[in-house]
Formats: sequence, structure tokens, C-alpha cells
Amino acid sequence: MLSLILDLTGRKVAIFGGGPVGARKAAFFQGECRVLVASRSFGREVLGMDVERVKVDLRTASDQDLRDLMVGAFLVIAAVQDPLLNNRILSLSRASGILCNSASGDPGDVIIPSVWRGKSHAVAVTTFGRSPAMARFIREKVALDAGKIDLMIDLQVRAREALKASEPSQERRSAILWEIIHDEAAWKALSRGGDAAWEYINGGYLHG
Repeated sequence: MLSLILDLTGRKVAIFGGGPVGARKAAFFQGECRVLVASRSFGREVLGMDVERVKVDLRTASDQDLRDLMVGAFLVIAAVQDPLLNNRILSLSRASGILCNSASGDPGDVIIPSVWRGKSHAVAVTTFGRSPAMARFIREKVALDAGKIDLMIDLQVRAREALKASEPSQERRSAILWEIIHDEAAWKALSRGGDAAWEYINGGYLHG
């Protein structure tokens, strides 16, 4: 499997199931794309979301009814409690050439990771379903350093632009930026703020 970051702006994600699992999936995609949730009933979480809700009994719905709900979808998520019904949704989505994530039953084509978003970075973690708790633990470990990571990204952007004006060798510029990332003193300077770190690397790397 490959790890990708996708821009789903304007895309449709169809979620089958309005219970707790469907709610978590809808919350993940809400605000990033068009979200449709199809279910016989909807939990309080889904009712409070800005998503399209279609009331339908998925157990008795025909294959054509289910395919109609998938029309135009980039991704289908099978999030009902019954693994056999999830498998049916998975089979129909694949037959329609649509990627699918399945909460239970046969594995789908897409894994929805545990994600941490900083100001200037995002980290997605998965254990391929073996330990969701460990994925969350890794995400939370990254979150502890999120502030410094964002400051280092800003510092790297600033240093990169300065180096483009003073260092003609792209290979040398890359080496300097790599050295800055591994410089413990630069990270300590970030504790005092971006300007303090810039003063440090400006003297030590850019005009040293």
C-alpha cells in the first residue's frame, strides 16, 4: 500500500452507517469535502454535523439503491455493524470503480489513518488496523512537539530563501538545511522564539 495526502475539495465521500463508527468517519472528512451519510437512523453526533443525510434501510436496500448513493463518490466508507453488509457495499463500490474503506469484514482499498495537524505540517499514522491505540499514541507523541516543529518549518523556509540568494549550489543548500535540522542548539533557540533561532542560524550558517 502507498501513503498519500489527498486534496478532496469538491469531492464526495459516501458513508454507509450513521452510528458511532460512521460518525467518526464523517467527523474526519467534514469540512474537507462533500460528505453523504446513508443510514436508517442517525446518532446525535451525525445529526450535529454539516453533512448530507439520506435515510435508508441499508439491509433491505437493493443493489441499485446502494449504487445510486455512490454515484459521483471518490470514496465509499462501509461503516455498519454487520460485516456481511459491509462486504456487500465494498463489492458494489469496487464494481463501480470507487475506492472503499471498510470498518469490518473484508479489508478495503483505503486505510483512514490517525492524523495530527499542526500549523505547517500534518502527520498521518497507521498500524494497518493492528493497534489503533498505538496509532493514537504515536500521534499524541508528535503533538507534544508540534509547536517547535512548526517553528522549525518556518525557520527552514526563511533559511532556504536566504540561501538561494547566497549559495549557488543546490546540493550545498540542502546540506546546510539538513545540518540546521540536526543542530540541537537551533532547537534550543526555538524555545526562545523564531527570531532567536533565526539570529543563531543567520550567524552560524548563512554568514558564518
